[in-house]
Amino acid sequence: MKLDHFTIRTPDLEGTRDFFTDVIGLAVGDRPPFPFPGHWLYGDGRAIVHLVGVEPGRSYVPGHGGGDAPGANTGAVDHLAFRGDDHAATLARLANCGRDYSERTVPGRGDRQIFIHGPHGLVVELVFPQ
Repeated sequence: MKLDHFTIRTPDLEGTRDFFTDVIGLAVGDRPPFPFPGHWLYGDGRAIVHLVGVEPGRSYVPGHGGGDAPGANTGAVDHLAFRGDDHAATLARLANCGRDYSERTVPGRGDRQIFIHGPHGLVVELVFPQ
């Protein structure tokens, strides 16, 4: 089993896109012509983050894009993690973006972690092998 993608619903579609492209380093790529606004963001040649634009106050049914059928909250996510390969370039990109972040090392493994707060309180972890 492998992670295919995750989807984020957002009333700030462009700001959320900019966070994942400018701060995290993903790239906007091809997206099917769905009847609702969104972006597919690519990393390592795959669309791993799907963004769906939603209007504040509208409900959402998971798996049905931007529809307005009744739906419940899809639950809480503590953080999302991406495995990176260039720690120094990522730190430089974060400095250019002016975003606050924290770093730590995984005990006993040596992997370096960077935690960044994004839109809507979302926390993104970037993991770099030792």
